[in-house]
Amino acid sequence: MSTQIKHQTDLKHLAINILDNLNTAVVLLDSQLNVLCVNSAAEMLFSISLHKIASKPIAQLLNDDELITAIQSALDTNHPFTQRERSIQLIDKKVIVDISVQPIQSEEDDKYLLIELSQLDRHLRISREENLLAQHETIQALLRSMAHEVKNPLGGIRGAAQLLERELDNPDLAEYTQVIIDEADRLKKLVNRMLGPNTRPNQIMINIHSVTERVRRLLKADKSRDVKIFFDYDPSIPEIKFDPEHLIQAVLNIVRNAAQALSEQEQDNNSESEYKKEKKIIIKTRILRQFNIGHKRHKLVAKMDIIDNGPGISEKMQERIFMPLITGRAEGTGLGLSIAQSLVSQNGGLIECHSKPGKTVFSLLLPIP
Repeated sequence: MSTQIKHQTDLKHLAINILDNLNTAVVLLDSQLNVLCVNSAAEMLFSISLHKIASKPIAQLLNDDELITAIQSALDTNHPFTQRERSIQLIDKKVIVDISVQPIQSEEDDKYLLIELSQLDRHLRISREENLLAQHETIQALLRSMAHEVKNPLGGIRGAAQLLERELDNPDLAEYTQVIIDEADRLKKLVNRMLGPNTRPNQIMINIHSVTERVRRLLKADKSRDVKIFFDYDPSIPEIKFDPEHLIQAVLNIVRNAAQALSEQEQDNNSESEYKKEKKIIIKTRILRQFNIGHKRHKLVAKMDIIDNGPGISEKMQERIFMPLITGRAEGTGLGLSIAQSLVSQNGGLIECHSKPGKTVFSLLLPIP
């Protein structure tokens, strides 16, 4: 008997594990449309844990009266239904899903509803991330090839200028050879910066908030910009395996970019403009479950959003913003975001950008081992 009980227990754990590894969000309701169970994909879709929503009505997850009426009708008539590319309003966002509702009746005649939701915009996001990762790898390969082709002749030019300087009889002419040497050195440094860090990441287990607090201290010392920074932490995030210096540099690059955009916004608009509002940056951390970074799926991912209320980034610029030497600012180098993406990518993460006028969000997606 004990062997049979153990077998049933193992099967139950296996079933739960299978549900939690599905990309499709699964919700089980009782006859009163109260939530009995959700899998990890559903927790991520609704941005709420089973602990908080268990035994609560589905109306606390769906702000969609028409859909709730259809779900009630499926329960009453015992008829399943499926809707494709349905836009549904959740409590805090709108998503596009394929939804399937299946009534279930137990041996004791208890009624249940099984709801499956496949988030279509999530698939689009995964595809976009895969393209972004492929684009980054292609750019890095091109940069490495270009660096090899540029550095060799630069070394020759610099060496020739030094030899020429020794042969010149007129010391005044040395000023011109020094210009050649200095410019060759400057170009070499630029190429090195475009390539980003050339050392392997020193990954250790770190608390993500120790990094954000370090950034807070560094920014506090910078009094050059009148930008307020706010922090919104999820203290439950486990430690991540990451190079702390890489993460600090990536976050600093993004935050400083945001601060510069906010400062330049004020200069571009007169004192009567709507942009005379408070300039602020928010660093927000959350945890995501069963989340894809590109083609790879992770049980847990730490998400750090860096949000500013600046002028926004054009849609065309968003497509190229992580490419080296691409910048929307007159005095920008176009390397800060490219280097940040490279640093995070080396540690298995990814940076995304979403922007509209008044709100720009850079999201750092960092896998949790």
